[in-house]
Amino acid sequence: MPPDRATRLFEWVDHHEYQVCSRINRSLRYRPLRSYFSTVSKLGDGWIWYLLILGMPLADPLDGALVALQCTLTGLCCTLLYKLLKRRLSRERPFISFPTIHCAVPPLDRYSFPSGHTLHAVCFSLVIYSNYPALGLALIPFTLSVMASRVVLGLHYPSDVAAGAIIGAALALVSQHNLQPWLLSALV
Repeated sequence: MPPDRATRLFEWVDHHEYQVCSRINRSLRYRPLRSYFSTVSKLGDGWIWYLLILGMPLADPLDGALVALQCTLTGLCCTLLYKLLKRRLSRERPFISFPTIHCAVPPLDRYSFPSGHTLHAVCFSLVIYSNYPALGLALIPFTLSVMASRVVLGLHYPSDVAAGAIIGAALALVSQHNLQPWLLSALV
């Protein structure tokens, strides 16, 4: 999609999502919610995933090392793709487009589409679930909280989060069906 068409489409969607963003963003008035979502967002910057990736080989030396490598390579693909999309599509964040939306934490970059936090959270959770179902299920509340935090904190529109979730799920699926078998054959 050419940048001009993307810009016009995002402007139209932004105005239609503004009311939802504004209502959700008002929850920042409640200090416990602001603290919770700020903490979740900070952990979603990568810290929780780094700890899990480093911990998997310790907990399960053979399979854990393989899953950690799969998560690392898949995470790199996630990062490259979302950065490319953000630069190419250049959708401004809600707090930039609408000054009535409060930004509760500093963003990691300028643009909002897609949500990189959501993309990584969904992707990692699904890859981990495919290999360690109990741990994957335990990650669901955290992943959902990361997704919600992006809109609550004024950093993303709901469509940014939805797109991040779809892309993250697709990359997890590709990783499970293509990368994991390749890693298994390469390491055996």
